[in-house]
Amino acid sequence: MPTRISSVFTDLKAKEKMAFMPFLTAGDPDVATTCKLIEEFATRGVDLIEVGFPYSDPIADGPVIQASYTRALNSGFKVEQLLDGISGLDTDNLPPLVAMVSFAIVFRSGVTEFIDAAKAAGFSGFIIPDLPADEAEDVAKIVNERGLDLVQLIAPTTPQERAKRILANASGFVYCISIAGTTGVRDSLPEELRGQLDWLHANTDLPLAVGFGISKAEHVDTLRGYADGVIVGSAIVRHVEKFSEEYANTDECMATLGDYVASMVEAT
Repeated sequence: MPTRISSVFTDLKAKEKMAFMPFLTAGDPDVATTCKLIEEFATRGVDLIEVGFPYSDPIADGPVIQASYTRALNSGFKVEQLLDGISGLDTDNLPPLVAMVSFAIVFRSGVTEFIDAAKAAGFSGFIIPDLPADEAEDVAKIVNERGLDLVQLIAPTTPQERAKRILANASGFVYCISIAGTTGVRDSLPEELRGQLDWLHANTDLPLAVGFGISKAEHVDTLRGYADGVIVGSAIVRHVEKFSEEYANTDECMATLGDYVASMVEAT
C-alpha cells in the first residue's frame, strides 16, 4: 500500500522531477512561526517538509542547526506544543511532514505512544538518526503498520554490508548524507557522492534524497540523474535566525524565505 511519502516520489518520477524537502527547526523562534512557515512552504510548492525536534545533544547537526535547537529549548520548547500546533494545520492538504527526532525523545515517550501521537498530529514519517541497530526492525514494524515511513540515513562512510542492513528497515526514501561530517552550507558537493548514489540505486528500489551541504540551485543540477530528491536545512535555518535581526516584521521574513524556497523548488 503506497504511503503519502512514497506517492510523492512516484508522482514526481512520472514528471521527471526531483523532490525538494526543506528542513525547519520546530520552535525556532516559536511553534506558531514554525506552523506558519510550514504553510508558507506549502504554498511555494515544496514536496515534503522535514521538521526537526530540538534536542540538547544533536547527533550530526552542524553549528547552525545546533544553535537553532538551543534557541528553541531556551525558549521553553516542548514536544507537546509542536504536536498541538501541527494538529491545528490541515495536514491532509499539506506536503507530507517528516519528523527528524532523536530516539531519546521517542523512547522517553514510549515508541508506540510517540508514533501514534505524531501520526494523530499529522506526521507521515520519521527520521531517527540515533536509532540503535537492534531496535530498528521493531520500530520500523510499528511505523509501517500505521501506514507511515521510517526513513533511514546512510553516510559516505557507511560500510556496504551495514548499508544493506539499514536498507532492510527503510521505507519512504533513503536519506543520503552527502559528506562525512556535520550538516552545513558548502560551496560544492564531493565527486564520490555520485558513486555512492549509483551503488545505492543498485541495492534498493527506494528513492534517494541527498542532504547535508545542499544550499544552491547549482547543487541540485549536479545531482540530476543521480538523486530523486534534495534536502536543505542549514541554509533555511540561517534565514530563520535572522527573523528578528534583519527584517522589519514576520511577513517580510516569510516572504524572503518563501522566495528562497521557491527558487529551490524551481531548480528541481
